[in-house]
Amino acid sequence: MARERTGRRVPVDRAGPADLAMRSLGRRGLPMQLAAVLVLAPAERGPEEVARVLAGRLGGVRRLRQRLERTPPGGGRPVWVDDARADPARHVRQLPCPPPGDEQALLDLAAALVSEPLPADRPGWAATVVTGLAAGRTGVVVVLSHVLVDGIGGLALLAAVVDGAPAAVPEPPRPRPAYPVLASDALRSRARALRRLPAGVRELRDATRAAGRARTPPAGPCSLLAPTGTTSRAAAVAVDLGRLHAAAHRAGGTVNDALLVAVAGALGALLAARGEAVDPLLVTVVVTARRTAGTDRLGNATTPLVVAVPVAGSPADRLARFAGTVRAARDSAAGPSLPALLGPVFRLLAAAGAYRWYLRRQRRFHTLVSNVPGPDRPLALAGHAVERVVPLAVGEAGNVTVAFDALSYAGTLTVTAIVDADRVPDLPVLVAALDAQFAALGAPAAAP
Repeated sequence: MARERTGRRVPVDRAGPADLAMRSLGRRGLPMQLAAVLVLAPAERGPEEVARVLAGRLGGVRRLRQRLERTPPGGGRPVWVDDARADPARHVRQLPCPPPGDEQALLDLAAALVSEPLPADRPGWAATVVTGLAAGRTGVVVVLSHVLVDGIGGLALLAAVVDGAPAAVPEPPRPRPAYPVLASDALRSRARALRRLPAGVRELRDATRAAGRARTPPAGPCSLLAPTGTTSRAAAVAVDLGRLHAAAHRAGGTVNDALLVAVAGALGALLAARGEAVDPLLVTVVVTARRTAGTDRLGNATTPLVVAVPVAGSPADRLARFAGTVRAARDSAAGPSLPALLGPVFRLLAAAGAYRWYLRRQRRFHTLVSNVPGPDRPLALAGHAVERVVPLAVGEAGNVTVAFDALSYAGTLTVTAIVDADRVPDLPVLVAALDAQFAALGAPAAAP
């Protein structure tokens, strides 16, 4: 039996069903990866010091020194195993920002980096220090495999890397759990699954309802739904979080309600510019099943909800009508996602290409929105003030040509539109419309 040097038995650290669902989705097309793009203010320390700090602090997180490995027959789900050859410095590099060195150039580079599959022979993360930004700024693009983390887990890693975080002392690599340990743990897991079967049936019913398969009518046909490729572009809008919160509160809603109304209005304007009209728009909202995470509790814990968001009318009127919709849907359908509940069945369908076939033809939703509440106070990294944090994620998009990631940080909500480069050549029209929607809600663009 494998034991640590302390004599304790090596724990069995298995990937969860949602993590494995992410891995199965990332095998074709774009990888399932997410990124945080940090804009750092000028400081005395140079990019070499930023790279050194990133390698040291991210390398101190055990999960970022591990790889996911299959088990022998009867050993249960794949397990996280310490990689004795892990070298954090290999995960960090420097690149110059393409001209003109502004934020859009940084986002163009970040979109290319997050779309590049992470090497399979090492733990699933990479960090790039981007030099040559305007006004002496430095950029940082941290890319993570979605098998490792969801948005909340990504924030836990951000908290571990910024200045003032407790110093992490890397522990010696653990040996791989012995087969008898894996087999007995797998048997216990199967027994627990059998005991939970009645609850699992209820969760499956709730997850089906949340995903919009039970009552929501099909998404109206439009150019937002078209088979996507592997080239993405991104652009971001930043708004004053306090003013957006006040506008949402006046309508009896939340910041998330206001975000969805603004997104639907912007997409409606984009369609109008193309000579199309759809009302309502069906939006998949990624809802987290947890408020916080730690570096010892990463993984994925999200549920997708499909909601109908009105397009016609002023932003304020639509917000008043829509307020509370997400809360009601979340309260009636909280729990694991459908892919996580289906487990091996879903992974088999994904491996055979059946789920990808479905995604490229689905009519359940027009777009996807993820909103993660981030730090409310300013942060620093290697002595540089962190001016902005821009979220960015890619993955198997099927026929969804536009998606949105939102993250709040130090009083600003940053909303990133990620589009298929070939299907959405009019990205500037979408960004301008999103700006206008927030301004109409009383939350104009935040100061850069």
